[in-house]
Amino acid sequence: MEQQTFAEVSFERYRKATRRERFLDEMARVVPWAELAAAITPVYPKAEGPGRPPVGVERMLRIHFLQHWFNLSDPAVEEALYDSRAMRQFVGIDLGREPVPDETTICKFRHLLEAHQLGEQLEGAPEIRTVW
Repeated sequence: MEQQTFAEVSFERYRKATRRERFLDEMARVVPWAELAAAITPVYPKAEGPGRPPVGVERMLRIHFLQHWFNLSDPAVEEALYDSRAMRQFVGIDLGREPVPDETTICKFRHLLEAHQLGEQLEGAPEIRTVW
């Protein structure tokens, strides 16, 4: 296990879990993330040559779901991830180690799903219908 950074540590003594946190915890448990990511992996860009490596498939998928669940645009979900500890925790982002994917990266992921009709496939999966 990696050591926590100060960005992850909470000094809030009287903090209580919000409805958003409870919802995201439930979705983290019930959505078959590995299976959904496996459906996208064959068309997802691979790390090749110089430049930034692609963000993980499951992370991008979780961001995509946040957009739908909370009705957020690409720039709005980027900002929400910087603003909301619960959302960052759900996606797996530690601001002490890495930035939030920018709105262009998020937009390109959505376009990738659209180009390969993966959104419809994911929505139609039996294990997702109960959650979606």
